[in-house]
Order: sequence, then structure tokens, then C-alpha cells
Amino acid sequence: MNGRRIRAAAAVAGLAAVLAGCGIRTTEVPTDYGAAPSRVPCVMSGSTLASRSGNGVPVEVFLVCAAQLVTVDRDVQLPTDKATTDRVRIAQALLDQLAASPSDEEKQAGFATDVRRGTSVSGPRRGDPADALRLSTPPENLSTFALAQIVCTLADNASSDGGTVVMGGPANSPLKRYECTSEVRSRPGTVAPPVQTVE
Repeated sequence: MNGRRIRAAAAVAGLAAVLAGCGIRTTEVPTDYGAAPSRVPCVMSGSTLASRSGNGVPVEVFLVCAAQLVTVDRDVQLPTDKATTDRVRIAQALLDQLAASPSDEEKQAGFATDVRRGTSVSGPRRGDPADALRLSTPPENLSTFALAQIVCTLADNASSDGGTVVMGGPANSPLKRYECTSEVRSRPGTVAPPVQTVE
């Protein structure tokens, strides 16, 4: 028994010597350095947001970050083209924001966009519902991420029916009512916006 105690004491002393040699000091005081920093925070700093504020119309656009849709505040300047309604001008300004390359600060925070430049929007054609928007690219030809970005951004800012937006392609392509749901926002790459055919 005494031999076991001696060996145990020697082992403890040896472990203490190893820890001391490695520069690790034991402590009984709990330490808290906060949560580990996220590699993709998806959050803009307050100084960055302040620097982006301007004289335009404040809007929120949905960008892709960590495979989810996350809102980013933007200021847009609306064109004064009298041939289009305010709603169409807002929709076009939103599409232009979605198609613009994210700023350096947004890229560092992990934001990206899948909406391509050159996408335009027009108002309803004869026989369309008054709230219809027609894209130059048929919605079914968009990537899953781009469609989710456009649907959620337009439904949030330019829709007369919160949470949904009526869209179609050019000419007489069929119109559909697209819905931006929490599932679409959290998994835009795998969950398509729910749709209903508009008669």
C-alpha cells in the first residue's frame, strides 16, 4: 500500500513538473473569453452601416450569407421616369441593388448575391392583375438563390400583399404568386418559394 502511495505521489509531482515546463498554470478561477469568433458573422458593423446612409430611400435587400437569406440595409435613388409607376421604379431599383456586387465590407462579412446584372422589370400588361410585375428573365430560368432573393426582396418592399409577390416573365408568359417563407429564407438553395398560378 505504501508503495502505491509513493508511486501516486511521484506521478502527481511529475505531472505538475510537466505542466510547469509547458508554461501552463493551473487555476481555480473560471475564465470566460466570450464565444468563439464566427468565420461568417453575416453582420455589418455599426460604423459600416452609418457610412452607407445617404439621401435615398431606405430599403432592405436579401443577400446570401452562410447559405441563408439575410437582410442588408441599402439606400436607393429612384428614377423619375414618368412612364412607369412608383411601384415599378422601386422594383427596378431593388433589382439593381441585388445585382450590384457587394461592397468590400459586405464581402468580408460573408455576403454574396446570385442575381445577375441586366435583369429589368415592368408593370402589368393588359389583362394582368394590377399588382403584377414582369421580369425580363422568366422566373423559372433563375437560379434557386436568385429567385429566392428576388421574391423575398420584392415581397418585403414592393408588394401590395406582404409576404407574396405576383411575377412572370416577358410577353404573355404565365403569372404566379410567389411567397417568401421562413423556410425559403433559411434554406434558399433547397427550398423553392411556394407558388400559386394566377388566373
